[in-house]
Amino acid sequence: MDTALTAASVFFIAVSWAPLLPSSHWLVRVWEFPRLQIAAIISLLLIGYAFKATYYAPLNSLSLILVVGLIVSLIYQVVWIIPYTPLYKREVKRVGNEDTSRKLSVLSSNVYMPNNDFRKLIEHVRNKHPDFLVTLESNEKWQKGISEIESEYPYRKFCPLENLYGMHLYSKIPFEEATLRFMIEDDVPSMRVKINHHGQDILLYFLHPKPPSPTENTYAKPRDVELTVVGEEIAKTEGPIIVAGDLNDVAWSPTTRKFKKISGLLDPREGRGFFNTFHAKYPLVKWPLDHVFHSKHFGLVNIEKLEGVGSDHYPLYTELALMTDKE
Repeated sequence: MDTALTAASVFFIAVSWAPLLPSSHWLVRVWEFPRLQIAAIISLLLIGYAFKATYYAPLNSLSLILVVGLIVSLIYQVVWIIPYTPLYKREVKRVGNEDTSRKLSVLSSNVYMPNNDFRKLIEHVRNKHPDFLVTLESNEKWQKGISEIESEYPYRKFCPLENLYGMHLYSKIPFEEATLRFMIEDDVPSMRVKINHHGQDILLYFLHPKPPSPTENTYAKPRDVELTVVGEEIAKTEGPIIVAGDLNDVAWSPTTRKFKKISGLLDPREGRGFFNTFHAKYPLVKWPLDHVFHSKHFGLVNIEKLEGVGSDHYPLYTELALMTDKE
């Protein structure tokens, strides 16, 4: 028991602080994702030490050092994740705007390219009637599989790819501009769309950078650079803005926090919950990879994680409302 407890303590103290290393290698950056799980395991280890001290023998010097290290590591993890709990102040206020013409809704869904369960996504579209549907990892198979919704979405921008980074945008609102961009990597698209809604020009960005992983990018730098570039572009832009998509990054990571700071955008999840959209198949592997950020021009009507569509991601539905001067 002592050996296992000591080894586990050393490991989870180490991985708690590993992301502070000056490296973007996936072996370092991957530990930014499971902060909630690490915090839970550290709590169990501390219970183990308490049990040992109560029923077996007083803790020796090494055990006391490890207990202190675990407590500090637990506090460190909680500091990162607490903004996404009800214990934290809400960054975006909820509005009950009855003027439906001022509302905008986005349904973002990483469909997982090998998945063939088109009907579940179509059902969400029919139930929620989002103004925008963006599908990620979608290819020509998915384009054909959900083609029946095209009559409801006359404005579309498609980029079907077979590399897990295809993107399809469906809109009920006409595009003033719709630009497909390959900002950092030649095989990773994003979209920048301009619409006019309720007399105001609104920009929408749809993103899906690659994650740092052994099967994707060995280093997180391309993802980090893309988010920084988009953040800097937004910072130079006035007016209402919405950013949505699978950022392959958690809400609490330094990269996403930097993106928020640079862009000045708000996160409607703060003070409300994690909205863990990944992984849809494994109960213990949960973190928020799919995001919606918006400028101060919007209030929140609703945000919810929808039921699974056969993918490894849950869809994320967000309904916003343009704020009036009185709100």
